[in-house]
Amino acid sequence: MSKSHNPSINPSLIAHSLLPENQETPIHFIKSDIIDPKLFYRRNHFSYPMLTTSSYWLSVNGLVEKPRLFTLQEMLTMPSKTIKVVLECSGDKRYLFVPKAFGDQWQKGAISQGYWKGVPLRTFLDLAGIKAGAKEVVVEGYDYGKRTDSDRVYTFSRSLPLEKALHPDTIIGYEYNNQPIPFKHGYPLRLIVPQWYAMASVKWIKQISIIDSEFKGPFQSTDYVYYPNKENEAGSFPVTTINVNSTIQKPLDMNVLNTGKHFISGISWTGKGVISKVEVSTDGGKSWSEANIITQNKGSYEWSSWVFDWSVMEKGEYTIMSKATDSYGRSQPSIPFWNQKGYGYNAVDKIKVKIE
Repeated sequence: MSKSHNPSINPSLIAHSLLPENQETPIHFIKSDIIDPKLFYRRNHFSYPMLTTSSYWLSVNGLVEKPRLFTLQEMLTMPSKTIKVVLECSGDKRYLFVPKAFGDQWQKGAISQGYWKGVPLRTFLDLAGIKAGAKEVVVEGYDYGKRTDSDRVYTFSRSLPLEKALHPDTIIGYEYNNQPIPFKHGYPLRLIVPQWYAMASVKWIKQISIIDSEFKGPFQSTDYVYYPNKENEAGSFPVTTINVNSTIQKPLDMNVLNTGKHFISGISWTGKGVISKVEVSTDGGKSWSEANIITQNKGSYEWSSWVFDWSVMEKGEYTIMSKATDSYGRSQPSIPFWNQKGYGYNAVDKIKVKIE
């Protein structure tokens, strides 16, 4: 393979669709835990919105004492915080489900992370004054269009329960990695909801509304819902917290390797607590050994990088597996939780290699 076409040297996004744009990060060729905006995965339901930031206002309304309008300039003067957050599409690894689930067949790269700077959502809610009886906070984006199941035009809107909206690390972000958020990732304002799948992190924020009921928008009540039964909607429940998960980055699936020493490396992440253990199997799950966690996400919302030293002297085919456990005792299952729309895949990761 020539140098100019080697994806490990010149990685690029992996396209699933271009209108709307849905492309994943080349996660197996990412060596940094800070993802460059050009390689940050892109997930859209509609075309990119048309925005003019010169007249941009953020509206906070609904069940509040005093509806407010905030300018970008005002936001920059408010107390801010910077948090390192992993964002994972809830459809990440969908292509691995058996039987197949409908939707974009994301491989293992619908996940990225970096530093987000912004103002806690709570700050805006406090300034507007939340009235008694408030239950949810609806965040509406500027992106809109028709869904495949309706002729109506919808904006992308999601809600958070009041408790999650008031969490100090739920922020209205305006910078990514010390630069204004790139337009394709939500400029000028993007909601960042740590520990929840990224559909909650609404881009191109148009307005924030406090309501006293359960939000029923289609991206809340139809999409981003686990439907565990093939034939009906019985037992359904909403997609929220990220499942504990891991991905083997090196070696690559179906690599041919020589006998000797090899490094098996990858990343693990969770939506509850922190990663406490990563185990690796080189014999298809018959035996497991602990990997060395290099960067541990102690008290933060980032992934943990890990490595395992493997000495192999016998030629043949090997199945390598990784299994992460978090501080709440959640471990990756051997069989994924199948659901109609293919959300939340987090079964033990596995690849195959051949030793010659």
